[in-house]
Amino acid sequence: MEAAHQDVSDRRLLTDRIRYYGDDVAAVVAEDEVSAQRALKAIRVEYEEYEPLLTPEAAMAPGARAVHDECPDNILRHMDLRTPMPPESGFQSVEDVLACDSYFQFEGRYATQMVQHCHIEPAVSYAYMEGGRIVVVSSTQIPHIVRRVCGQALGIPWGDIRVIKPYIGGGFGNKQEVLYEPLNAFLTRAVGGRCVKLELTREEVFENTRSRHAISFDVKAAVDKDGTIMARWCRAVSTQGSYASHGNAIVANAITAFRQLYPDRLGHHSEAYTVYTNLPAPGAMRGYGIPQANFAVECMMDDMALKFGLDPYRFRLQNLMPLGYVDPFNGITCHSTGLRECMEKGRAFIHWDELREKYENQTGPVRRGVGMAVFSYKTGVWPISLETASARMVLNQDGSVQLQLGATEIGQGGDTVFTQMAAESIGFPSARVHIVSFQDTDTAPFDTGAYASRQTYVTGMAIKQTGEAFKRKLLDYASELLERPAEELDVRDGEIVDAGTGALVLTLHDLAQEAFYSFRHSVHIAAETTHQCRDNTFAFGCCFAEVEVDVPLGKVKVLRIVNVHDSGRLINPQLAEAQVHGGMSMGLGYALSEEMKFDGKGRLLNGNLLDYKLPTAMDHPELTALFVETEDPSAPFGNKALGEPPAIPVAPAVRNALLHATGVAVNTLPLSPQKLVEAFARAGLLS
Repeated sequence: MEAAHQDVSDRRLLTDRIRYYGDDVAAVVAEDEVSAQRALKAIRVEYEEYEPLLTPEAAMAPGARAVHDECPDNILRHMDLRTPMPPESGFQSVEDVLACDSYFQFEGRYATQMVQHCHIEPAVSYAYMEGGRIVVVSSTQIPHIVRRVCGQALGIPWGDIRVIKPYIGGGFGNKQEVLYEPLNAFLTRAVGGRCVKLELTREEVFENTRSRHAISFDVKAAVDKDGTIMARWCRAVSTQGSYASHGNAIVANAITAFRQLYPDRLGHHSEAYTVYTNLPAPGAMRGYGIPQANFAVECMMDDMALKFGLDPYRFRLQNLMPLGYVDPFNGITCHSTGLRECMEKGRAFIHWDELREKYENQTGPVRRGVGMAVFSYKTGVWPISLETASARMVLNQDGSVQLQLGATEIGQGGDTVFTQMAAESIGFPSARVHIVSFQDTDTAPFDTGAYASRQTYVTGMAIKQTGEAFKRKLLDYASELLERPAEELDVRDGEIVDAGTGALVLTLHDLAQEAFYSFRHSVHIAAETTHQCRDNTFAFGCCFAEVEVDVPLGKVKVLRIVNVHDSGRLINPQLAEAQVHGGMSMGLGYALSEEMKFDGKGRLLNGNLLDYKLPTAMDHPELTALFVETEDPSAPFGNKALGEPPAIPVAPAVRNALLHATGVAVNTLPLSPQKLVEAFARAGLLS
């Protein structure tokens, strides 16, 4: 791999230097859990205590102790991206535009918190040896990457490791990381190949796996008198924690999305800092930096609209990313967009115009408001990183087909959609396509895994290509049996038919029986192709929220949320709606209650599902998922990202509804009662 695309190598299986409260220093292997707990209690460790660095500001301060010696200033990575200024503009830089008196000027600061994925199943894996090889069984989203990282960590050939991914109980990005699989692989060799299993407690999941990064955004903007965004500047600082995990990729993705949604007329300047601290290391979480950026940019849009006397709906509408937009740095192109239609559909559903007027200039202790937020989200990781996937189809003796993938089902309904894709590409009913619903790196085709809302786009193209190749092989064999040109035949509803009339000419059962057992020409029909994706596209959507605010209590009650999505062609509308409902729920917790809290030593205070305020079913308002279907030309079936987008716009929509209800801008998450009461008191709403 190219150096730029390699993981940052900054952690070992176990460490002799503690970088955060709960870091891994020792491992015990025992026959049973009771013995293991007793052995752990017998371990004594002497620590030399240092003052912990719990914020990026503290970590970047002059004289601060380095969390990692190779980063003496604790800055893992710094990025500085500037779009070129049009020569005819008369400006030399974005800073010149931001100092120009001819434009409205805006400055703000927004910040998001650290939250946990809270998937139902904790991180669990075990390893044993078989035939001189290590077998790792893991609850993971990325089995092929787990094999590679285990091989690198142990310094052994990757082929000496076999990884099996069974059904797993959710991930949301936390299991997009190689966690304790290498340690188990190491320990099984140490105990002669016996099975070594590590299942984390919920507290350990909070502290020793991953979370969503806390990111702060300092922003500036220049807007002309017609409401056109001329230039913006953004400085984003990401609290990385003690280890690199996904490194700078999260905040880099954040400032990229900040730039893309509303292309600046003249220029844009973004900076990003990823800073080591003495906290647990965040990593990938649903949205991969975009929920943080979207909170900043969408709150900023409402704040600018309020300050400059603009309508927030129309202000967004006139500055949206247009069809055909090409990102100046990575070349990602807007191949299709239904965002304007999404906005109009959501606006009509929630009665935006009526409620904005009805709730204007309220007084009293209980007030209502409506807010909105829009978003864009790319589909996959190209061209920042490699996108590749393979699919294999094998004809069974009864005329059905076996579909084998390296793409992973993690509860999102991927296997259902993959089955539908395969069926459509071959011409089979879905019931005749049997998918292998777990991955084994010894037999599953290569796929990098479930992340980045990529699988229906990237793996989907591999399935389509493989289905077409498989269908050609079926027709070629049918042509041989029937002594007719293959061009005159087709596969429909799982049978060989006349391409012109649709009349049945040969059943797939009979074809399969002949193919397997013919004395004259036995052939086992199968197809496998690889798709290397060299394209990307934007999914879009918006969220409208209606809230009720109890000012003295500082409590926000969300009455209604509607998400409207352009995810291209919907492969499975029921799964799509379920995906949106789940994302809206996650966004609701992000907006109102979820936050990992630490004491002055960096010790996590609420690492369990009692003290960590995750919304329950009783905390949910009326949720509505709507869609605007477009046909994206770059996709296998016109489809675009949907896995992560639903979680993105909820928090800023709720915050903007709070702003509409009270006139008070709260620029940090979560919108907790304590924070709101303090903000309302400063604004003079409380006597």
